[in-house]
Amino acid sequence: MTIVTLAHLSDLHFGGYADLKQMEALEEFLPTLDLTALVVSGDLSQRARHGEFQAAHVFLHRLRMKMPAIVVPGNHDIEWWKSPLGLLGEKRKYAKYLRYYTELRPVLEAPGMIAAGALSSYGFSLGSLTWNVRDIAVKGHLPRSETKRIKKIFDQAPPGLAKVMVVHHNVLEGGTGRMGLARWQSAHKRLLDTGADVILCGHDHYEGAGQIEGGLAVSTSGTHSYRQRGGRPSVFNLVTLDAQSVHIQHFRWVSADRQFIASDKFSFARRGAPKVAVSVAGGDQGL
Repeated sequence: MTIVTLAHLSDLHFGGYADLKQMEALEEFLPTLDLTALVVSGDLSQRARHGEFQAAHVFLHRLRMKMPAIVVPGNHDIEWWKSPLGLLGEKRKYAKYLRYYTELRPVLEAPGMIAAGALSSYGFSLGSLTWNVRDIAVKGHLPRSETKRIKKIFDQAPPGLAKVMVVHHNVLEGGTGRMGLARWQSAHKRLLDTGADVILCGHDHYEGAGQIEGGLAVSTSGTHSYRQRGGRPSVFNLVTLDAQSVHIQHFRWVSADRQFIASDKFSFARRGAPKVAVSVAGGDQGL
């Protein structure tokens, strides 16, 4: 199969929190990695303002001139207050985002792969409500209609393609100890059934690499803003899929040198491949 290499970014938060030095470094560095595609898993903006979306659009346009890209919205990218609980229709919440990014559920085909975006960001909605008041408009959820749609896309894809699912909210427990999705147990069962080889997500502002029930690889990218958690450095992930494995390597930002350097790397067996790869960590253990 064709080896697929993806740069996975998330939580850019253009506006008051974006680290512009990182953005400049990413524009210079990412095109040197011989990427199949760029993936951005949401929160392009901080408050879903026009200027924030415009800045993110320019950043992505420059990179898209050199590689294909797929982008999904995050919880900061929607104006949920214009239609709480969807009472005034769903279009109101996403209208501004769609002015700059024309799809909520994009699909990207590139050599050796198909990537499908799932919508998990609904703001203040019934599906995302929990008993924790702090979760209001922050937590996400994955309706059955979303996972069924992703499964259909992957079922119809030509055999041998790497199947990449992109969603904003972290599907595994993050460094903060919280799940990004409400009703995550149900979501996990349905995510396993989609046929995806790897899920790319963000939201937690804490990098990660893991698996759902030991079978479905998950890449969680950090943030390129000043909103890091727990004193962690900013991190993007380089995700590589070959015939046997999914490899996830963290690239961490060294602000003093104004560059990203390769750090910890993890490898997982691809679903359906012989179980010859195990999760391993290497590289810079001081991440």
